[in-house]
Amino acid sequence: MARKHSKYDPYEGIQSEDDEAAPPPVPCWLCGRPTGKTIVWHHPVPKSRGGRDVVPMHPICQQTLIANFTNSELQRAGMDVELLLAHPPIRKFVDWVANKDPDFTATTAKKQR
Repeated sequence: MARKHSKYDPYEGIQSEDDEAAPPPVPCWLCGRPTGKTIVWHHPVPKSRGGRDVVPMHPICQQTLIANFTNSELQRAGMDVELLLAHPPIRKFVDWVANKDPDFTATTAKKQR
């Protein structure tokens, strides 16, 4: 009967991913803070409106965008983050979350419709 595992490790001299230095965290598209363990790949232009590009975001930042804008408003803004930051609720949120931990999470307001 064949062994499940070889008694000689063919990968013995190769370093594992844990031994290598971790790549630097990517910044969040909305708030600019480094992302934590959870990264959401957000479509600035919704897929339902033809968007293909994705950007890294914190889950709380994505939830805030979704709660404050409709898909057609996000389509009009496109990849222009400055246009989104011009809205007072988004600017207030970004200023509030600026000093929080990258993995910080909290409940966000539901859509105002």
